[in-house]
Order: sequence, then structure tokens, then C-alpha cells
Amino acid sequence: MGVYEELQDRGLIAQVTDEKEVREMVNSGKAIFYIGFDPTADSLHVGHFMALCLMKRLQMAGNRPIALMGGGTGMIGDPSGRTDLRKVLTVEEIDHNIACFKEQMSRFIDFSEGKAILVNNGDWLRNLNLMEFLREAGPHFSVNEMLRARCYVNRLANGLSFLEFSYMLMQGYDFYRLYEDYGCNMEFGGDDQWSNMLAGTELIRKKLGKDAHAMTITLLTNKEGKKMGKTASGAVWLDPKKTSPYDFYQYWRNVDDADVGKCLRLLTFIPMDEIREMDKWEGAELNKAKAVLAFHLTELVHGTEEAKKAEEAAKSLFAGAGASANVPSYTLSKEEYEGGVDVLTLLVLTGLAPSKGEARRNVQQGGVSFAGEKVTDIGRVFRPEEFSGEPLLQKGKKSFVKVLYC
Repeated sequence: MGVYEELQDRGLIAQVTDEKEVREMVNSGKAIFYIGFDPTADSLHVGHFMALCLMKRLQMAGNRPIALMGGGTGMIGDPSGRTDLRKVLTVEEIDHNIACFKEQMSRFIDFSEGKAILVNNGDWLRNLNLMEFLREAGPHFSVNEMLRARCYVNRLANGLSFLEFSYMLMQGYDFYRLYEDYGCNMEFGGDDQWSNMLAGTELIRKKLGKDAHAMTITLLTNKEGKKMGKTASGAVWLDPKKTSPYDFYQYWRNVDDADVGKCLRLLTFIPMDEIREMDKWEGAELNKAKAVLAFHLTELVHGTEEAKKAEEAAKSLFAGAGASANVPSYTLSKEEYEGGVDVLTLLVLTGLAPSKGEARRNVQQGGVSFAGEKVTDIGRVFRPEEFSGEPLLQKGKKSFVKVLYC
């Protein structure tokens, strides 16, 4: 089985421009492909995870990845799948985010000589002359076809700005430049990027008379069709400072029963024969499959040692063994705890709730405990002496933080 057939077997492939040609290229290791990453935050998140795994799979099969950093397109923001305008970032914010992305990607992709390339489209987009660009690329884009593109549907209903409308041209131009400068012959991305990707293949065909290809991968969604990778407190990040290895592990350990098999197929490198066996598991064995998923993904992102720590912490807590050294902790500063700290503030400080409004609802619904006792009063204030035993603050059944103090 070639890598293309493996992608098919795992259900990763959504759409492809020329299946026969793409299959031949990736199976023979002749693909020089790119995937774009717009640096809209200072960390990659679960939404990027499938793309990183795809790059790793294809690189292992001898193909050459190009990780394209959106130093230019990130100044606009991709409208795909959105109903509102993205926050416009400064050049300094974008460059900082790119530096963070580079470091994280190196855990997945080998950027040594001849293995993979990291490119920033800001190198050509930021200094692009408007009149030259309109004359060079503009004649090859049909406004009628662009308006029918799926990536603009949601934004058209709420008002699509010209800034966002130009994004497709920028992404198409990226593919053209990568084809010219690096021999890039293929673009991969999420299925919501199909229209933008075809813009690039068409621009190459019209300007150069050459064939380039595109393939989209299945979006990571839950059984309701919503994108995975979000929690009540926000995105699930790959940066351990933003989402701890324990919380990352717990996110995957708690996925819905109906989503376990799909996540194992799309995200892990576990052989398909083993996954098909796990498909048969039910009850307690299904929980074992979730633990396999959580450990495998935590190991991929944070390494074996952190995955083992997260696994041990989860087992310790759920077995009733009390606090573990590996459970996430929050250290209160003297200013935060000296006069006492109320439960709503503590939930927000420790990251168990994204806001005091959400924290209030958690308490009112009986979902908060401190040192093993349920908290029912939204005005409950904890005194400094109550933190001396490193108590656990708990939200729901599976979210814990050990509270420390200076």
C-alpha cells in the first residue's frame, strides 16, 4: 500500500484535482507540496494538527514539504468558514507568531538540508506593487466565479469586505510564486480551502501553461459536524504554556464515543489493522481506546515523558488517589491571595473558566469543588490558610488544578 492508499484508507482525502496524477506523484515521492499557515496567534492549535500530521506522513514517504508562513496573507485574514471579520494584526505581531510556529513545527517536520522548506509569503506580498499585481494576476480571476466560491458564502451574508475578497487572489498568487521559485507542484489543505487552492492551479495553468495539483483533507469535526479543538475556555493549543500537556491529554481522553475511531484514523500513526480492532471495542474497552488516543497525540506534541506524566496524573485523580505532582497547578501571588480570593476569580485565574460569567454558571450548576468539598456560594472567599495543603480546585468531573501559593 502506497501513502496515497493509506490516506484513503484513513478517510483523510476529501477532494483532489487529478487523482491518477496525484496518486503517482505522492507514492513515488515526487511531490513538492505546500500547506499554508496564517499566523493569527502565537501558537499552533488542534485545527493545524491534521495538516502537520499530513506533512509528516508525506515527508516520511519521500516527498518534500513546504511550510508556507502567511506573513503577507496573515495581514488580511482568511474569510473561509467565518461569519465575522478577523482581527487585523500588526506586522510585529505576525512576525512574532511566525517565530513561534517555526519552533513548534520542528517537532513534526524535518527541516534539515533537502528535507523541507520554510517560506514566508510576506517576502513577496508585503512589497508587492498594486498596479503590477493587478495587471499580472487580475485578468486571470473571474469575479463571478469568485462570488460563487464556498469560502465567501458566510461572509457575503454579513458583508464581505474588499480586504477579505482579495484573499483568494493572494493565495492563488502564493502557489504561482512557489511553483516558479521552488518547483512546488502541489498544494494540500483543509476541505474549506478548495476554492482558494483551485485559484492557484488555474493561475499557474493560465500564466505558465503548466499543470499543478491540489488535494484537500477531511476537516476534523465531531459527530454534530462542528470543528474539534475547542473547549469552554477556548482553543486547544499545541504550546504547553497555553494548554498544558495534562489538559491536552484530557481533551482527547474525553472525546465523544462516536468520535474515537475517526480521531484515531485521522490523527494518529497507529496502523490501521490495530485501529480496526479497536473499532470493535465497547464499554470499558472504548475508554481504553480513548486513553490510547490521548497518549499517542500527547506524545506526538509534547514527547513521551510529558505523555506519561499526563497519563499518570489522570489515573491518580480518577482512582481517588488524591493530588498528583503531574496535575496542572496554579501558583497564587501574594497580591492575589493575601486578603482572600473569591471562587469566581480563582476559577478564572486557574484557567478552569474563561470568564466570571462562565464561572458563576459553573458554581450555580453545582460543578465546582475545592479540596473535595462542593462550592455552592458564588460569593465564597478562600483565605490564605486554605491553600496550605495544595488543594485541588475541580470543575466538572474531569478538570482539575492544584492551587499553590507563594
